[in-house]
Amino acid sequence: MNTKKITLFGLALLMGTLVMAQSGSATQVQWSYTAKKISDKVYEIHMIAKIGGGWHMYSQNGGDGPVSTSFTFTKNPLLAPSGKVREVGKMVTKFEEAFKSNVRYYENMVEFVQTVQLKGKAKTSLAGKVEFMVCNDHECLPPTDVNINVNVGG
Repeated sequence: MNTKKITLFGLALLMGTLVMAQSGSATQVQWSYTAKKISDKVYEIHMIAKIGGGWHMYSQNGGDGPVSTSFTFTKNPLLAPSGKVREVGKMVTKFEEAFKSNVRYYENMVEFVQTVQLKGKAKTSLAGKVEFMVCNDHECLPPTDVNINVNVGG
């Protein structure tokens, strides 16, 4: 093989590895979303993360080192978020040698809940994104963004 073919083969192999690594976090966590009416014009948005076996996903306050889970919601004149996103699940706090600090994470499943107030009787949606990172005992996958879109009201 000549040098050009070897270089192209190496570049193709590297690109394939990067693509697989970047899509890895999204394949290790499956997201589902629901809206639950709790009173007149007040809804809870439930964002449920099912985490693949052997992996864990960091809390919104994951600690020093890992990328903590974070939510960014698109401004909507028909909705007003109330308070911060709550976490419901069994949190693990553990010292991780890789980060040389205590970290907080969830295994198997965690539910994030955001309360919103509808400003009218119109049907609308809560949109935005969630950024998260997963690790197992051997590696961490790059942080991933996943879009959120949940129908509210109506």
